[in-house]
Amino acid sequence: MSFSAAKGMGPAPDEGPPLLPPEFLIERPRRLRRTPALRRLVRETQLSRDDFILPLFVVEGSSVRQEVSSMPGVFRESVDKLAETCREAEQLGIPGVILFGVPETKDSEGRAAWSTDGIVQRALERIERASPGLVRIADLCFCEYTDHGHCGVLDDQHDVDNDATLENLELQAISLSDAGAQIVAPSGMMDGMVASIRAALDEARHDQVSILSYAVKYASAFYGPFRDAAGSTPAFGDRATYQMDPANVREALKEAALDVDQGADMLMVKPAMPYLDVLRRVKDKVDVPVCAYQVSGEYAMILAAAQNGWIDRERAMRESLTCIKRAGADFILTYFARDMARLLKA
Repeated sequence: MSFSAAKGMGPAPDEGPPLLPPEFLIERPRRLRRTPALRRLVRETQLSRDDFILPLFVVEGSSVRQEVSSMPGVFRESVDKLAETCREAEQLGIPGVILFGVPETKDSEGRAAWSTDGIVQRALERIERASPGLVRIADLCFCEYTDHGHCGVLDDQHDVDNDATLENLELQAISLSDAGAQIVAPSGMMDGMVASIRAALDEARHDQVSILSYAVKYASAFYGPFRDAAGSTPAFGDRATYQMDPANVREALKEAALDVDQGADMLMVKPAMPYLDVLRRVKDKVDVPVCAYQVSGEYAMILAAAQNGWIDRERAMRESLTCIKRAGADFILTYFARDMARLLKA
């Protein structure tokens, strides 16, 4: 009896051999979930140690390793300790690190950001000697370096002066590239920043230095622990005039397209988990690698919930990173990089 006849639709003309009864025609996707090995075999999204970039905070001093209270397991480290952390990261198979400087002195322009003896510049030189196989990424911004905590030069109305800030970004990009940065990552969301930095790097014969643009960076509530770590909380106001409104996605696609047109080699979406839809749409639109930053607030929430026994730390860590990769991230900046690398290496 055919399936149509079994459903009461009458015999089908020119019937062939009898088909299976309808109870055997029910789809059974659970068959492929029965064992851990089967689930691994058909898994669509696989995490790898190659997926992760480790963010690091570097401070002045020697033998300094201070835990960030709002980010357990994350430390501010002096150059010597940072070099040890980078050797460990390289041994774990993590391909790269991104550096954020926490200088001792700050001023209205953030001049320490482009000092030849700056904290990140010295760290880059040390990492290149200690872990030459590690990709060295330098964050390009001024919020850690200015005494007002904003991401550039302020005008008379206490707003960030876009074009004056571009000139300083060029200086910072050249200085960090001179010190050994292989990738510079402008994060201030200034208009025209990629074109300005690309031109400056090329003129300074750093045409092989790549630009990872924070093309889609939202004015998010999830940055609080980072600001504790970097000492970069604005002294007044907020960053809503240059970072993006969390309600917008068309604007994100426009920002991404502009940065690719200006010469960005890679793009970033930040934060990650609250913006997976944006990540997917950016990934579908551009033809350069796209990454996501699992930011400090995302990290801190998982740890806090795990410490209270509300969630399983390891499962939540793995699931959150898998979701980010599934949404389209070619790689992920995450404070969980070492923990995940150890799990994947086991």
